Amino acid sequence: MNQNSPFKIRPLTPSDRTWLEAFIIEHWGAKEVIAHNTIYLPATLPGFVVEIENQFVGVITYQIRQTDCELVTVNCTPRLSGIGTALIHAVEEIALEAGCKRCWMVTTNDNLDALRFYQRRGYRLSAIHYGAVSAARNVKPAIPKIGEYGIELQDEIVLEKHLKPRTDTLAI
Repeated sequence: MNQNSPFKIRPLTPSDRTWLEAFIIEHWGAKEVIAHNTIYLPATLPGFVVEIENQFVGVITYQIRQTDCELVTVNCTPRLSGIGTALIHAVEEIALEAGCKRCWMVTTNDNLDALRFYQRRGYRLSAIHYGAVSAARNVKPAIPKIGEYGIELQDEIVLEKHLKPRTDTLAI
């Protein structure tokens, strides 16, 4: 993990799971997250958390399958603080250690902030699944019809990053 991070990032532990499930319900509308026709329970996945003064300010969950690492959930407050970037770098390092060749994630067509965030961190658009969010509503009716910025919530957008060892850390 990047030792130069200004935040204390640590892996999620079993004692974090109850808090994480409540957090996912609060921020994602249910304990389940649906992406690409897959139902995830983020509170059961590996991940990292950032705490400042005994308060959780960021969390990321992921899943590694063979040579791919999927970023399942990423949340942080305050935004624009570097916490999200630090969390993504932590997962990318774990993914590299596990032999992954790429990290990828799914967002929705209304999430302009996420599209900007990931692209600025080297992720590229790789697919659009038209109507995927509309279909997911059949499984998770709590998904709103109107998303951020008043945009109709309909499609999933996949972003990916091909991994290579980072060179911005100092060698000791």
